[in-house]
Amino acid sequence: MTITKQLAEMVVGLSYDQISEEVVDRTKYLALDYVGLSSRGNTFESSESILFTITGLAKEGKATVVGQGSLSIQPHYAALANGAASHSLELDDVINDASLHPAVVVFPTAFAVGEELGKSGQEVITAAVAGYEVMGQLGKALNPTNIYARGFHPTGVVGAFAAVATAGKLMGLTKNQLVNAFGIAGSQAAASMEFLNTGSWTKRLHPGWAAHNGIIACELAKNGFTGPDSILEGDKGFAQSYSSDFDPAKHSIGTYSNETNAILKTSIKPHACCRYKQGPLDIILNYVKENNIQSSDIRKIDIHLVKTALPIVSHPEIEKRSPQSSVDAQFSMHFGAAVAVVYRNTLLEQYTDEITQEPEVREMMAKVYCHHDPELDKEFPQKWPARVVIETTSETIEKEIEFPKGDPENPLTWEEMIEKFNYVSKPVFTEDEQQDLVEAVRNLENISIINEISQLFKGGVRV
Repeated sequence: MTITKQLAEMVVGLSYDQISEEVVDRTKYLALDYVGLSSRGNTFESSESILFTITGLAKEGKATVVGQGSLSIQPHYAALANGAASHSLELDDVINDASLHPAVVVFPTAFAVGEELGKSGQEVITAAVAGYEVMGQLGKALNPTNIYARGFHPTGVVGAFAAVATAGKLMGLTKNQLVNAFGIAGSQAAASMEFLNTGSWTKRLHPGWAAHNGIIACELAKNGFTGPDSILEGDKGFAQSYSSDFDPAKHSIGTYSNETNAILKTSIKPHACCRYKQGPLDIILNYVKENNIQSSDIRKIDIHLVKTALPIVSHPEIEKRSPQSSVDAQFSMHFGAAVAVVYRNTLLEQYTDEITQEPEVREMMAKVYCHHDPELDKEFPQKWPARVVIETTSETIEKEIEFPKGDPENPLTWEEMIEKFNYVSKPVFTEDEQQDLVEAVRNLENISIINEISQLFKGGVRV
């Protein structure tokens, strides 16, 4: 049996009754994070182009564009808009050992298709769990370091398969139809990392486009279009194209387990930037706040990272010390460290085009140096450790972090997640709307028709 067939069999066979209470609760927790991020992201300048484009192309439908009032369109376009929007803040979740962002593919697909078909909360949860599983299993087996080395973004290339699993589950595709949909999606997957060299917006599009493609692939398969059942392991297939180290046997592809569930292995970001920056920022923020450190007190900051992080957030050094846009800033370790010292915060207000040009921030970036520490690689990507050495005018301290805040081993509580949701969604939803959304998402498994909760996604559009 091909790997594609094994995945299809797992997705078709998964039922809500198989999913543990812990996984259900965590799914709702991640769903709330997604709703907040998509609402705020749909107000970003990069989302304006997408919203303008899809409103010109789309027909009226039942799928909601989060935070955009009465705008309800076809599911593949809603998923495109919401997926891109929720990824634009760089605050979305991460499966560490796959180095990819599942929520921004899976939930736009699950809610959009669920709305169109009038599915229940339990059905949406089950489809989301299936999507996370496919994304996590494939991402790990492909080895994210190799995907990055070939110039691709794991979220975009693996995301299309997760969207197929999510949409196909809700659409009730047969195993054979799902196999064809996976095969079709494998020919649509693409996500270049070239944005790192230009500061452009294309990374934000990757999860939305993956969600869009997955839904289209399912529609095609439902209507009889075929795709290769060997799309993953074939000698001209997906794994050959995107990785040199595909190891499906090592990662139990096609097997569902509550104990090793991808949902439970997913991290949340507290800082509005690339996941590879989160650990060092925890260390720097804690130190400057606890010791009332000013930028003038800092002589030098040395940040030691895993090898995979360096070409994403540290190199080339000259460019990373001189970001020209918010996108550049999101992927500059030097900038992250600088604003952590100068502003003692690392949220959306710090990651703006204007702050990249602040003289004090630029002066601080010149004091930041990034290095590869091979010792940190030993347990990567299961762990994303970092080590920071801070030299001030009065002392030198060295700290290492094994599990950054937001990791499953060091999680945000439900209360902290609600605080994050309220922060990101404040410009879009009123306090009453926020409270209603939190209550609805926490009660998701008891909602008979998902459209009841998606009505709350519309918001008053106050931005």
